[in-house]
Amino acid sequence: MIESFFPNVDWTKMWEATVETLYMTAASTLFTFVIGLALGVILFLSSPHQLWANRLVNILTGAFVNIFRSIPFIILIILLIPFTKFLLGTIRGPDAALPALIIGAAPFYARMVLIALQEIDKGVIEAAKSMGAKTSTIIYKVLLPESMPALISGITVTAIALVGYTAMAGIIGAGGLGTLAYLDGFQRSREDVTLMATILILIIVFILQFIGDFAVKKVDKR
Repeated sequence: MIESFFPNVDWTKMWEATVETLYMTAASTLFTFVIGLALGVILFLSSPHQLWANRLVNILTGAFVNIFRSIPFIILIILLIPFTKFLLGTIRGPDAALPALIIGAAPFYARMVLIALQEIDKGVIEAAKSMGAKTSTIIYKVLLPESMPALISGITVTAIALVGYTAMAGIIGAGGLGTLAYLDGFQRSREDVTLMATILILIIVFILQFIGDFAVKKVDKR
């Protein structure tokens, strides 16, 4: 029945493209979470009146985040082609898309982390300091637990953005649903292939949003 609505769709290719999109999204989200979290914590702690207050570190980290957060992703992919080729030996395939995906998304998430940490009641941090807590203890026992709902919400938004980035990366042959929609769908005037790829991307986005909302409700103690 469904074949009559999508006569040009190769379901084996569509499944393989879906798996590639899921792989790129999952891998880049994981690295984005780790790197973005680290950058956000550094930005917060190096700001004035914080535990690691350091103007130079704050300015340099902030500049890195602002520069890469401001570059449109499609341009970033092109700019990183030499770096990607040097790193992986190729610019095609799901793995080749990861550097651009991570470098494009980590600074974006870092800003979300910074905003989440700035929302924490300063009294909680001061209380931990007055009790003689080490910086590492304050980070793992105060900052991260207190901001966890916002951190999860932020990485959910970032993961959804990454799904869109993987589709754009398809234009340079990164694989996934973006490549399939562009090469098999758009360039061959097969609208049903493009439509099915779009539907699958939307399903992935809805699932990510559901998981993110569920996780936020679980950790939010308010």
